Amino acid sequence: MTAIRAAQAITPSTSLGELITGNKRFVYGKPHYGHNVTQAAATAGGQQPHAVVLGCIDSRVPLEAVFDQPFGAICVARSGAHVLDRSMIGSVEFAVSSLGVSLALVVGHKRCGAVTATVDAVRSGDRPGGDVGYLVGEIAPAADGVDLADPAAADHVIRAHVERTVARLRETPDLAAAIAAGTVDVVGAIYDLDTGWVEFLDRS
Repeated sequence: MTAIRAAQAITPSTSLGELITGNKRFVYGKPHYGHNVTQAAATAGGQQPHAVVLGCIDSRVPLEAVFDQPFGAICVARSGAHVLDRSMIGSVEFAVSSLGVSLALVVGHKRCGAVTATVDAVRSGDRPGGDVGYLVGEIAPAADGVDLADPAAADHVIRAHVERTVARLRETPDLAAAIAAGTVDVVGAIYDLDTGWVEFLDRS
């Protein structure tokens, strides 16, 4: 893995602004981009993405559409409830070091099935086995301190899980160095399935 570039092509705040503006176009029904083969062909020779977006596998959350981004603008990495493993972290580090992205955005979403299953498993004490059990085990720490009797418990766990994922990425040595240099940022967000809005979480 090559060293993280000292100077990114686009700043983290500009990249975040692109995604916020794109989400507004998406919500207001005025997208600039769509799945058009001519756009795909135009970027076939190379790519200059400005962000890597980590999301859930949920089919209702197509991240390129949610942020109204064209071909070649964002890298997308997905797993159940954006659970981090070595391949996901390596993908983010590759996007930063080799593709020059300046923003890693972690997107959770309302009514996440993987989080709901985790809350149910923690409540009952009956956790699934196998690789689904791995997902539940990775999400479960976000339930610590959450009142699982609260009807909104899953919403609280979704938010906590996004925050934990952001924190874990920010602590990886290569990303931490780039964040300290101001060339990269890691931000969390939550997508609302009903409205299409993305809430960007406080980075303070």
